[in-house]
Amino acid sequence: MFLSTNTCDGKRDCIKRCPTKAIKFINGKAFSCLTCGICYRNCPNGAIFRNIYGGYVVDRAKCNGCGMCMHNCPTNNITIEDGIVYGICSRCGVCTEVCPNRIDGYELEKDKQITLIKSFNILNPPLNEVPHKEDSDACEVTRNYFGTDLDKCILCGRCQEYCPTSAIKVRIDRDEGICSECRLCMDVCPNGSMNKLQIVDKSSCTLCLNCMKACPHNAITIDDFKININKLNQKPNGSFISCLNCGLCADLTENKSLKRDGARLRYDPTADTENITHDKAIGSCPIQILREDDEMFIYDEVEEKELPALSSFCVSCGKCVQVCDVTGARQFMTYSWDGKVSDDCISCGICSEVCQEDAITLHRGTISVDLDKCILCENCAVHCPVDAIPKSTMYKNEIKDGFNFIEQQLCMHCGLCHKTCSYDAIDEIDGQFVVNEEKCTYCGACKNACPAKAFLFERNFKDSIEGI
Repeated sequence: MFLSTNTCDGKRDCIKRCPTKAIKFINGKAFSCLTCGICYRNCPNGAIFRNIYGGYVVDRAKCNGCGMCMHNCPTNNITIEDGIVYGICSRCGVCTEVCPNRIDGYELEKDKQITLIKSFNILNPPLNEVPHKEDSDACEVTRNYFGTDLDKCILCGRCQEYCPTSAIKVRIDRDEGICSECRLCMDVCPNGSMNKLQIVDKSSCTLCLNCMKACPHNAITIDDFKININKLNQKPNGSFISCLNCGLCADLTENKSLKRDGARLRYDPTADTENITHDKAIGSCPIQILREDDEMFIYDEVEEKELPALSSFCVSCGKCVQVCDVTGARQFMTYSWDGKVSDDCISCGICSEVCQEDAITLHRGTISVDLDKCILCENCAVHCPVDAIPKSTMYKNEIKDGFNFIEQQLCMHCGLCHKTCSYDAIDEIDGQFVVNEEKCTYCGACKNACPAKAFLFERNFKDSIEGI
């Protein structure tokens, strides 16, 4: 909720600008909806929902004007005019922009809120319903993981080949048949005839062809009884993606076959016999590396069929660090975030939509992060269209296309979508607001700002790997 301070001058600018008429003038002070959620809990039609700003919005397509929200409002703030429900705060923040005497109630402690509410001497809601910010000493969230120093990495792919769970994906922009210097040939040579520089000691080479079979890039050939290695002495372009060890997959695995043991992931495939799929965990993996195992299956004797096992999650074995013994690019790392975002934030709300831990609340121009809930999965960061959220991975989800349309019968003509759009993609034509498809990026800021849920909106993402 938003509150007026004792310096309220009574000009009522906030009341004039509020798109949902959620502010009233009582005893010389502006008083607004408390966003207590009682209307939401008492709506028999499910026509009121809590948005990602922490406010409440009426879905006018579902609302039948029964008045239950109005009758249950503890402060008599809700009214119905021409079948349209007004008086519920969507926490759009417009009132604070036009009046310096209004503040965000979420920034106050609960006792201060109650004291301020009591000072108005009007009907109070149940005090235990007043929303407030929980006490927390957390100033940042930290995640430990095995990562890569990209300045040192030569994209040889050696760590990928030795990862026991296939939790590392290295993409090399180089033609097939060119040596990547992964040195697998040296590892499998039974006579030590191959050195770290991929130079063959022809006097000891027995032509067992073990190196040729092991080469992942088909860079080794044989000609006239001699081993040849096709090398290109330049650092290739490419990308490096590996499991973040965030534990989101463990949180979303329905049968608990994957769990967090401290900061490590542990998997018991025998728990997969419950015939529960891992679709949610796989689909929610922030870097889309989690998948079903191609080689291991669990046999369900009751159903008489094979059930897939999970793969591509980091078990913190450290093998990747051991085998990266030339450049030392693979390291045990610590990543931290204090919940702050850059000024590039456009209030699109995608971060809040994709957060599986419900740790992000959207504000105008920024977000607030509950660091006690955040697990640093970076799902918000990889989806952020303007890169306002820091991330440690090269993986990125970009908006591919979408659909955006304003239903004029639901539009309240408040103009908030027009003001919120950072791309000038909302045009005002003859008093109506319409979407300019040529400019729209489908970020969703307009949809999230709309207090009438008047947008018909869809968006599609595409994978994008940032190259070195």
